[in-house]
Amino acid sequence: MIDKDHMPDRSLMPRPVPSRRPCLTAVLRMAGLRPTRQRVALAELLFAGQHRHVSAEQLHDEAAAARVNVSLATIYNSLHQFREAGLLREVAIDASRSYFDTDTSDHHHFYIEDEQRVVDIPASSIVIQNLPEPPRGMSITHVDVVVRVKKAR
Repeated sequence: MIDKDHMPDRSLMPRPVPSRRPCLTAVLRMAGLRPTRQRVALAELLFAGQHRHVSAEQLHDEAAAARVNVSLATIYNSLHQFREAGLLREVAIDASRSYFDTDTSDHHHFYIEDEQRVVDIPASSIVIQNLPEPPRGMSITHVDVVVRVKKAR
């Protein structure tokens, strides 16, 4: 006979978090990427939670903290492959610094210089007018605006 008075309350017991691995594996395949162990692990780090902006170095630190054994070169390669597949947007701050945005919708960015951080600006907040004609045989695919800011003194 089961004594219900001495049984633990199941609603208070931790439940296992379902893995997003099968879903991310499918997303990678649909994007034309082979879902290697490292790509899936990086996708789990990138796409867990809300949209965000991350540098390769930040993602490398997160991978190390999550015990994902991956080189910085592999992270750079994976981020660029994800971008080429349309899963990320690259926000180029300068020739040596890029962030990768998990929100691929049309919008712009503030770059907070003091914090080396990128923040979204809604697309409707900036009006782009009088774009030049692109060179012959080319078409404009996207206009990225990065507004650099720092704390006023």
